[in-house]
Amino acid sequence: MTARIWGIATAFSVSVLGSALFAAAYALHSGPQWEGLGLFVALGALGLGIVLWAAFAIPAEQVVDVRDDYPSDRDERSEAEAALEHGLAEIDRHGFLTKVLLAALGALGVAALFPLRSLAPGFGQGLYRTKWRRGARLVRENGVPVRASDLAVGSILTVFPDGYVDDASSQTLLLRLPPGVLAARPERRNWSPQGYVAFSKVCTHAGCPVGLYRASTYQLLCPCHQSVFDVAHAARPISGPAARALPQLPLEIAGDGYLQAQSDYTEPIGPGFWQRA
Repeated sequence: MTARIWGIATAFSVSVLGSALFAAAYALHSGPQWEGLGLFVALGALGLGIVLWAAFAIPAEQVVDVRDDYPSDRDERSEAEAALEHGLAEIDRHGFLTKVLLAALGALGVAALFPLRSLAPGFGQGLYRTKWRRGARLVRENGVPVRASDLAVGSILTVFPDGYVDDASSQTLLLRLPPGVLAARPERRNWSPQGYVAFSKVCTHAGCPVGLYRASTYQLLCPCHQSVFDVAHAARPISGPAARALPQLPLEIAGDGYLQAQSDYTEPIGPGFWQRA
């Protein structure tokens, strides 16, 4: 094969390597710099190969062959046979380049599938379940368990289930309310011992973290779209685009004085995707 054919094939092969680099960087969380480099190499080499192939396929000049009215002689027939053989060789080369091009496009398509997992926190039951389980201790971001005596009335703290401080879907807001403030439903009266109450930190509108608390009015605020939730009434939305209350985590105090969960949330956390047609 000519040097130009090998140049085109090399460009497509480099594109395959760029796609592999992008996929590996994304899977290993190597950072946007490596992901960008892989995508740049994949797309740049693919484009270069296509441009070189187009330039190679288009003839530099237009040739018109005038048809004679008399039979061709032996030399002309030999030239025609040689041209035919050359054309067949070009077809073989184009077939080889087509295969390399399809490999480059296929690798880029496979690499593009990797970011799809970022469109949702998980698959299957991952959208309906968190890491909270019966008996799971409430711990701070540094992994230190929370005692019932740790928080003063009016305090707020972000907690996680023990062993899962890096799980975003399990992040929970722990608050301690004054006596008589919480208007608990009958089935939730044993969910908030000593005024402790816990709600999912994942906003039910768009999944942003609800992190602002107005202690004077017992209201949680989402900074993304300004949804406001009434803590005293099961964190129901009273303002903003959120249409569903923050799910409440059932709490209990263990015999050693540490706060722990009675179970996982009794309803899915986050935006109400399951309610949409």
